Amino acid sequence: MRAVTIEDGRLVLAERPDPEPGRGELLVRVAAAGLNGADLHQLRGGYPAPPGSPADIPGLELAGEVAATGPGVDRFRPGDRVMAVVGGGGQAELAVVHERTAIPVPDGLGWPEAGGFPEAVTTAHDALFTQCGLGLGDRLLVHGAAGGVGTAAVQLGSAAGARVVASVRNRDHHRAVADLGADVVAEPARAFEEGPFDVILELVGAPNFPANLDALATGGRLMVIGVGAGATVELDLRTLMTRRSRVLASNLRSRPLEQKADAARRVEHQALPLLAAGRLRVPVAATFPLADAQEAYDRFVAGGKLGKLVLVT
Repeated sequence: MRAVTIEDGRLVLAERPDPEPGRGELLVRVAAAGLNGADLHQLRGGYPAPPGSPADIPGLELAGEVAATGPGVDRFRPGDRVMAVVGGGGQAELAVVHERTAIPVPDGLGWPEAGGFPEAVTTAHDALFTQCGLGLGDRLLVHGAAGGVGTAAVQLGSAAGARVVASVRNRDHHRAVADLGADVVAEPARAFEEGPFDVILELVGAPNFPANLDALATGGRLMVIGVGAGATVELDLRTLMTRRSRVLASNLRSRPLEQKADAARRVEHQALPLLAAGRLRVPVAATFPLADAQEAYDRFVAGGKLGKLVLVT
């Protein structure tokens, strides 16, 4: 198979042996694979693949058709359309996915949208609901709301009945993010003025941290998902104590199978119906063939996009 591989800090399209599915696993013929910040960190040498995942083939999410199944698979069959979060190896023509982490691709959903769905929507859903307990009437601030996870969080928060404030630096994207369900879309400094917030989803990193703490309501939850703009902060614990607030952080890649399967089932039962009803969509900024992976990564670094960048086979 052909795969995007990391060689000396650059991306090279190379031939690799076809993977084989083990017990409970699916061999998926990849049609599309979303690009995420973790892939960029892996390329730079700061985020190695977990044990059991290809060390030199990036890609945390994918969508495609089941090509073959390993022993003990009972839900999916060859030809079924699936999408999934994986530990790595998604940016290739073939990849192995455990059956329990796979999500069926709804009829009518295109491959680029399916390829950009699993990581963005699962990360946002897990952070907002499983970790932070976002509920009806809560006040939610989403930083970096024009990105993949950000656009998913805006839509999920709106569908759950929260008041959603979206922080977006690029004013060209304000209208599009508002159309996704945000009650207020503003540049970061202006967004903080809409507080206090019950939940803040931090997708940018350290520069927002002091203002985030000041903007938390009593009992508020600050969830850190992205640190692209910096990862080191100075924290005054008295702020947390006074407001009885919490700081949480999360990722999906390193979780054990049981937790990944649980997150996938929650998304399947709660987010897929929104997708079918047209209340949730995956904005795709651009698609790139596997051979142009380096161009896709460079576009990711440039920033300013709305939604996902997706590699297609």
